[in-house]
Amino acid sequence: MIEGGLKPRSRPNPYGKRINREPSPLLANSVPYATIVLGSMLPLLLVTSTMPIVPPLGFMMLVGWRLMRPGLLPSWVGLPLGAIDDLFSGQPFGSAILLWSVTMLAIEWFETRVPWRGFLQDWLAAALACAGYVLAAAAFSGAKINPTLAIAIMPQLLASILAFPLISGLVATFDRLRLQRIRKVR
Repeated sequence: MIEGGLKPRSRPNPYGKRINREPSPLLANSVPYATIVLGSMLPLLLVTSTMPIVPPLGFMMLVGWRLMRPGLLPSWVGLPLGAIDDLFSGQPFGSAILLWSVTMLAIEWFETRVPWRGFLQDWLAAALACAGYVLAAAAFSGAKINPTLAIAIMPQLLASILAFPLISGLVATFDRLRLQRIRKVR
C-alpha cells in the first residue's frame, strides 16, 4: 500500500496472453488446404467472360504456400488438390492434376538447387510457374495454339504475375491465422 491507501498500479504483462499457448491442430493442418480449395472455387463467383481474365487463384495459392512454407505441403498434394481444381475450373479432368504435381516437383527441385531465396526470386519462380501453367492449361483445353490465343490469354498471364505479391500477402495472413494461439481452459 502506498501512502494514502492507494494500491500501486500493476503493469499488464504484454507476453502473458501468449505464454503457454499452443496453435490449434485443426487450424494448423486445415488452413493451407482450405485456402487453396477456396482459391480454386473463387473464380466461379466472379463474372465470367469470353476471355480468360481471372488468374488461376487456386494454383497461385498452392505456389504461394509452397514458396512461403516449404515443408508444409507434401510433394504429392498436387494430385488431390489438382483434382478438386479440375472439378471447378472446367478444364479437362487430369490437366490440373498433372500441372500441379509437376509444379510441386519443379519447386522442390528448385529449392534443392537454390536454398537461398528472397522475395524477388520467389516472385520470379511464381511468375515462371504461372506462365507455364496458363500456357499448358490453354494447350490442354483443346484450343488451337496460334497468335490470337496468345493475345487472348495475355491479360490472365499478366494478372497472374502481377497479383502474386497480393497472393503472397494473403498467404502470410492465413499463416498467422494458422499459427494463432488458442487459450487453454483450466
